[in-house]
Amino acid sequence: MGLLLLLGVVALLLKPSNGSSSHSLRYFYTVVSEASQELPQYIAVGYVDDQPITYYDSNLRREQPRVPWMQKVGDEYWDTETSIGRDNEIFFRESLTTARNRYNQTGGFHTLQRKYGCALKENKSGEGYLQYAYDGRDFLSFDKETLTWTAIDGVAQRTKRKWEADLEQNIYDKAYLEETCIEWLRKYLDYGKETLLRTERPVVKVTSQAEHDGMETLVCQAHGFYPKAIETTWRKDGEVMDHATFRRDVAPNSDGTYHAWLSIKVDPKDRDRYRCHVGHDSLLEPLDFAWEETDASNLGLIVGCVVGATVALLVAGIVGIYFYKKRQDGYKAASTKDQNSDSSGSNPAI
Repeated sequence: MGLLLLLGVVALLLKPSNGSSSHSLRYFYTVVSEASQELPQYIAVGYVDDQPITYYDSNLRREQPRVPWMQKVGDEYWDTETSIGRDNEIFFRESLTTARNRYNQTGGFHTLQRKYGCALKENKSGEGYLQYAYDGRDFLSFDKETLTWTAIDGVAQRTKRKWEADLEQNIYDKAYLEETCIEWLRKYLDYGKETLLRTERPVVKVTSQAEHDGMETLVCQAHGFYPKAIETTWRKDGEVMDHATFRRDVAPNSDGTYHAWLSIKVDPKDRDRYRCHVGHDSLLEPLDFAWEETDASNLGLIVGCVVGATVALLVAGIVGIYFYKKRQDGYKAASTKDQNSDSSGSNPAI
């Protein structure tokens, strides 16, 4: 079970880039019915973009920074967030017990999870989200425009009615997602600007592999770039060949940069007509890359970076946990209505 949770984190983090500059603040909370040495019963993790910034679990019982620049927020911040984390731990333990009772589940491994957050896209506020899941399935989601909750089944309906009756809390949640969350995201981007607002040029290599049917696969690898957003396409005589392109999601490297991979199957006679087109914030203008003879040692280095990143994600997985079976953007919540704290208010227990 623990390994499946770790793999779930890898799937969550390796999401496709939207191709435009954006930053996000996301929080993920998880409580499990059966804890172990490697899996605390309750875990809460905060992210700016794909970088973990805060961490709390039921063993440590204290909110901790995950990057050096988060020390800039000061001791009072960590004391406040620790208090919030302990309140949230109680909320999630009680809510998981309530949900199991309502589903008539007396044993087995069960999870209750919450995710929420906000985004800045090209310096403009993006949509905020607040959602819950039970056993990896959608349970409740907040509609901040109507101040209502969407319930997935009869059990969730009971919570929906309870929470919709608390109009003050729902108004607070809307304000957090649209205003407070954005304010804190801007603060974090300023605190970590040397890391989060930097640019690193992609190193691009095009290689080829012969196929059994006489065709050839051209592979374009871009690695070592930052930020995550990147445009990559295969083009034949300048024409975009998306319909024939196979690509993997943009994924993080262990050093905080990213790598991307896309391939296309071609007739070897037409190889010189294809170009890998790459656009990125670190480039003055998009660049085209053609196939060239590959140095085996360089290829090994690229593969090593990819493998290293995968191992790093698995190690970090215990911090993140698997938050949904679906890939979506995510978030944080808390049990205080202190607007000076980076946390949304919390509804009464499920």
